[in-house]
Amino acid sequence: MYKKVVLENGLRIITVPIKSTGAVTILILTEVGSKYETREVNGISHFIEHMIFKGTQKRPTTQEVSSALDRVGGEYNAFTGGEFTGYWAKVDAKHLDLALDWISDIFLNSKFDEKEIEREKGVIIEEINMRLDMPTSYVFDLWDKLLYQDQPAGWPISGEKETVAKLEKGDFFEYSANHYSSRNTVVCLAGNFESKIALEKAKKYFKKIRTNKPKQKLKVIEKQSKPQVLNYFKETDQTHFCLGVRGYDLFHPQRYTQGVIATILGGPMSSRLFISVRDKHGLAYYIHTLSDSSTDTGCLVTHAGVDNKNVDKALELILKEYKSLKEGEIDKEELQKAKDYLKGRLYLALESSEAQASFYTNQELLTRKILTPEEEVKKIDKVTLNDIRKVAQDIFRREKLNLASIGPAKEKETYLNILENSL
Repeated sequence: MYKKVVLENGLRIITVPIKSTGAVTILILTEVGSKYETREVNGISHFIEHMIFKGTQKRPTTQEVSSALDRVGGEYNAFTGGEFTGYWAKVDAKHLDLALDWISDIFLNSKFDEKEIEREKGVIIEEINMRLDMPTSYVFDLWDKLLYQDQPAGWPISGEKETVAKLEKGDFFEYSANHYSSRNTVVCLAGNFESKIALEKAKKYFKKIRTNKPKQKLKVIEKQSKPQVLNYFKETDQTHFCLGVRGYDLFHPQRYTQGVIATILGGPMSSRLFISVRDKHGLAYYIHTLSDSSTDTGCLVTHAGVDNKNVDKALELILKEYKSLKEGEIDKEELQKAKDYLKGRLYLALESSEAQASFYTNQELLTRKILTPEEEVKKIDKVTLNDIRKVAQDIFRREKLNLASIGPAKEKETYLNILENSL
């Protein structure tokens, strides 16, 4: 039983009381991320996320910021995406006031100290280097680059090392002033508390939030008329790849069908691709298919890592399953299994206070509409066999295919040939 309140200044506050826990989570989500950046400051949304923990007037040093919740066993962190930046803290419910004071302080009063900025540049550059050394993760950056090219949606969230190195103190103040506002921010409290009391506390701690009109992001432009391939050369024992298609955004009525299709293909261990690529042919240790939707883009993508000599075979097996669904090879039993899996995963994922906070806040921030878990389940249950066939025929088309890979292959013609002769 969540409750949402919109304050006069535009700030949205959501309370989600959970009597079965002794904890409380506070999550702040702001509608700003790498999609809001220009090329000159690419990476600044993520950099600001780091700097938020580097000191305020009340807690001047990094150590004072971190020790405030450390001393009560609290957990805290932050994250940046293409369309949002989030800050959260989780504590024993009796420390709600401390957590609110702490998280509102770092969110509203960060100093952006020049020395700390220069020091943190090294940290972020090492984070970028680490991701470059993790092909299972970095291949998703290549996937975005392939789909969206030279526009914010195609740029890395962490930025490039060159752009990060050039950022200055003034950039942080200007960017945060333009993008951090009550009008594009949601604060959620989930856990063991009385909603009315928690709401009044949240109002008090966030009363000084900026109320300016935030800058908007550019609309993503999608252009594709034939299969596309992007190879990143690296001497690896495996080739890691993302193979998939453009799909539906958060507002499309068939995004739930897209999610069910992803589950049928590469969800649980009994999904089609796990059985085909791993169990029957022994080609991969990991393989899964994801459905991803944002406010203006969407995709369905299969992610796997295989021996370099087996890439062609793995791609052909995946494309065979795409084609199978496109041709309607599915029955009621398989559809129901995928639905039940998604519903079960939804309820299991919502057991913690931080998961509850994320569930409600993400919806409110990105769609301005909140569905309860029960309403989400109804959306999943409405997917029919006919929906599966129609969506599969719409998205699994040759001209929508994309392949991003990391491995020792230097030529992309072989991969292109496989895509062009499929579906």
